[in-house]
Amino acid sequence: MNPISIGFAMCGSFCTFSKALPQMELLAEQGASIVPIMSENAYTTDTRFGTAQSFINRIEKISGREIIHTISQAEPIGPKKMCDLLIVAPCTGNTLSKLCNAITDTAVTMAVKSHLRVGRPVLLTLATNDGLGASAQNLGRIINIKNIFLTPFSQDDPINKPNSIVAHFELIPECAELALKYKQMQPVIR
Repeated sequence: MNPISIGFAMCGSFCTFSKALPQMELLAEQGASIVPIMSENAYTTDTRFGTAQSFINRIEKISGREIIHTISQAEPIGPKKMCDLLIVAPCTGNTLSKLCNAITDTAVTMAVKSHLRVGRPVLLTLATNDGLGASAQNLGRIINIKNIFLTPFSQDDPINKPNSIVAHFELIPECAELALKYKQMQPVIR
């Protein structure tokens, strides 16, 4: 991964932060320069999974940089070509919907829009309770957008949460290498 610059954007699927952060660490250990990005909700919300400040501290330690967490901070990502690849992990159903509908109202959606406008790859790592429900239409749409790639995903609890999907976060490094070559890991649904 050296000397690749990877934007690593996190949305508010707080229960999957424990899956995303080890992958961020692994990418950094492999030599990638990490540009951390968080949605405003992810940056400010304390949950049963941890405090916002504890996540901020860990991410800034991994990356060695301050987190981009506002729309104005995220806007230059594309024009300045700050990242070779942008990973959104976790990518919530809310963010997925916004991306499909060109809504740019968070640091993460702005980062994606800005990065895509210069033709660079984006890797979405989904975590949403309605991925096979209301968000299914957006999943079908996003898979057809140029330069967007998906980390393979599965239903995480088909019996108790039949519409919920979660990506295989452990595949992020391999998917990142493929996305940098503008290739989608197959199969997408596992």
